[in-house]
Amino acid sequence: MFENEEKTNIENLGEFGLIDHLTKNIVITQKSTVKGVGDDAAVLDFAGKKTLISTDMLLEGIHFDLAYTPLKHLGYKAVQVNLSDIYAMNGTATQITVSIGMSSKFPLEAIEELYEGIYLACGNYNVDIVGGDTTASKQGLVISITSIGYADEKDIVYRNGAEEGDLICVSGDLGGAYTGLQLLEREKLVYIENPNIQPDLEGKDYIVERQLKPEARKDIIDLLKELEVKPTAMIDVSDGLASEVLHICKQSNKGCKLYEEKIPIDPMTYDTAREFNLDPTVCALSGGEDYELLFTVKQADYDKIKFKLDFTIIGYITEPNEGCSLITKSGNQHELKAQGWNAFKSGQ
Repeated sequence: MFENEEKTNIENLGEFGLIDHLTKNIVITQKSTVKGVGDDAAVLDFAGKKTLISTDMLLEGIHFDLAYTPLKHLGYKAVQVNLSDIYAMNGTATQITVSIGMSSKFPLEAIEELYEGIYLACGNYNVDIVGGDTTASKQGLVISITSIGYADEKDIVYRNGAEEGDLICVSGDLGGAYTGLQLLEREKLVYIENPNIQPDLEGKDYIVERQLKPEARKDIIDLLKELEVKPTAMIDVSDGLASEVLHICKQSNKGCKLYEEKIPIDPMTYDTAREFNLDPTVCALSGGEDYELLFTVKQADYDKIKFKLDFTIIGYITEPNEGCSLITKSGNQHELKAQGWNAFKSGQ
């Protein structure tokens, strides 16, 4: 992976030397960051706001495959996965901590590349790095990021606030990350069989990027504020649309009706799914890793959102005794089931 490059053994730096090397160029941009990297703990001051905290861990071989995931992209994605959780609470993300576990196969230059992606994400989303840790790992690369943000108490949106009659909306389009993953997995197998064959990803940039370099939807939170619409419930789409809708319904003690024909699927996603003999709707419902925002709004807000291209109304909330249903394009009604990704299920 790094054979032809001059490489620096991390052992030469030591843990503290590595941390100093990786953090020496950090620039603090948030007023709420009183003290960032360099002491025993970060000091943050949100001046009367509620603090939001979320954390995610990414493991090599479980959450990512370095055979086709550039380290810079991986660093960028690791940040996005975490910021998305803060936006899903209708909050503003302001800081992250970054902890890395790495095996001896990674030279300093590889970790620098990973951090390039982390710094790029922080710069694009105006987020400070305020701490973290580095350690040796015998199990490959481990990335753990904690995201921190804030919101006024009145603005925080939970999963349990959906009411009967609320409209179900989703940002962007769905299924792209999953079909992008199928494409990358196929090309990996081709490469293993014949390393001389170049990957065939031409014309598939969008879905490959949806998998390797997703973008958390801060813009949707900004737009909702601009429209003066506060969702009644919200969640980010990390495990597939069906799973997330069911989370909202379960926590709100409600049912729902989703309409297959309304689910937004990009033409490239649709065509690629068909190439793999996959149902594009199933890719959207169960694929995951799109990091779009799924939210419910009151019907009274319909006029404010009806012409917005940034999100789509895909159904509505019902009383719990009606259950959770998907209305197919042919008009049939099926029980909505979550078949999304499960980290503890063998064979995935």
